[in-house]
Amino acid sequence: MSGDPVAGGDPAVAPLPAGLALGPDGRARCFWGCSTEDYRAYHDAEWGFPVTDDRRLFEKLCLEGFQAGLSWLTILRKREAFRNAFAGFDFRRLAGWADGDVDRLVLDAAIVRHRGKIASVLNNAQRACELVDDHGSLAAYLWQWEPAPADRPARVTWEELLKLPKTPASTALSKDLKRRGWSFVGPTTIYALMQAMGLVNDHVDGCAVRERAERARSRFRRPR
Repeated sequence: MSGDPVAGGDPAVAPLPAGLALGPDGRARCFWGCSTEDYRAYHDAEWGFPVTDDRRLFEKLCLEGFQAGLSWLTILRKREAFRNAFAGFDFRRLAGWADGDVDRLVLDAAIVRHRGKIASVLNNAQRACELVDDHGSLAAYLWQWEPAPADRPARVTWEELLKLPKTPASTALSKDLKRRGWSFVGPTTIYALMQAMGLVNDHVDGCAVRERAERARSRFRRPR
């Protein structure tokens, strides 16, 4: 997430640690989660909570690819348009689409009209079908790349997150996906997926949502 990580507020009040800001309800959140209403809803209800639904996982893989070079807020605000354009990210359906569908979608002003990224969705839909045939589900495949606790920071601070645009786990997963023919799945893109889909909990220590996300992860049954 981009933006200024330094919390504002009353100068007489002790400043929050870097990476946190106070929301309008007075609760401390990851700074980006306080920047807009769209981000606050996404931060509080989605980001960092574990997901096993294959369509949501595939959607996020695709949208992270579209986000490259843009802000996530731009993509988030277009998410419903993307869902309408790409059949709800039903990858089995998308796997049967062809070049004519790419031509059609390039004209859709409601989404990001990047031919290479649009074509990538259709290619990756075919690869997702193959992967499900091999592993039973996209979730079962992706969750096997969850980092071990020993590979995670002892405390998730803003300073630690600045060191993590990619990780050994995201790099390894990216490499395996590329080997399988996926596109727009670089290690930084994949780490953003891992953060968003709850494979890691990168809510900064002190964020009001961190403990709730961690409880969800502790109760979560990893797919096999």
